[in-house]
Amino acid sequence: MSPTTLPNPDRPGALNWALILGLGVIWGTAFMGVSTALEGFGVWTVTAGRTALGALALILAGPLIGQGLGQIKGMRAWGYSIVIGTVSVALPFSLLSWGLSHVPSAFAGVAMGAVPLLVLPLVAIFSPEEGIGPKRIAGVTLGFFGLILLVGDGAFDSTGRDAEWLGRLACIGAAGCYAIGSVMTRRAPQMPPVSFATATLLAAAVVMMPVALITEGVPTDFPALPTAALIYVALLPTGLAAIIRVRVITTAGSMFMSLVSYMVPVWAVIFGITLMGEALPATLFWALGLILAGILLSQWRSLFGPR
Repeated sequence: MSPTTLPNPDRPGALNWALILGLGVIWGTAFMGVSTALEGFGVWTVTAGRTALGALALILAGPLIGQGLGQIKGMRAWGYSIVIGTVSVALPFSLLSWGLSHVPSAFAGVAMGAVPLLVLPLVAIFSPEEGIGPKRIAGVTLGFFGLILLVGDGAFDSTGRDAEWLGRLACIGAAGCYAIGSVMTRRAPQMPPVSFATATLLAAAVVMMPVALITEGVPTDFPALPTAALIYVALLPTGLAAIIRVRVITTAGSMFMSLVSYMVPVWAVIFGITLMGEALPATLFWALGLILAGILLSQWRSLFGPR
């Protein structure tokens, strides 16, 4: 493949489009998986378990394809991996877990949808080669309004719970962590994607395991369905998703990767309707139209050229 045909922020390529669509599906199922896991385990145990099991799976699988941890060379590469694992995995997982105990889950969905908006200024400052133009800004904004329409105004209703405003700040902080981690991944030294993903999950697990053990102790019961759900969340929405995320960011950029934030809520609603028997939101198709229009506008250059 010649340098001119390699994936880049202006030309992400068909594979990266397929990867973020697949990632939207995978992360869309994560809500159900985590909810099911929480029926048998505590919040911190689920968070620590998904990072630890995800890291273990990649540690075992990586060497089989020549992308073990040994492929991470030098202190700078390890430093980036540890910081990214802490900032974009352990910290946002913790903030969301705590925030959701004080605010509606719909607000957390809106906060996660703000990731592309938060990525914009970071990319402009730290990753200017990705390009930030009027179409991209307008597209990201349009997609965010579509997300709000999908979630509904109930996301902003007060729960009356103590420290509710802190819970909202925690959710927004989690979105900020994802945005920062995305740009840091783009600026990190070149590493094989599986090796890089393994190191970040391992770092997150090292941070989260003591928290889980201190607050909730060692699990003594492993009910079948919650355990299966925890394993699923560890392998796909955590382990496999980490590899996809690294690959997309390092080849197509942070801005392109952030578009998955608009896809996840749509898939979560679709799976809730088809698998959980939830009611069809009246605004689904209008919201979907705005989100798709926003993605189209933000990626106009990659789809239709500079004109």
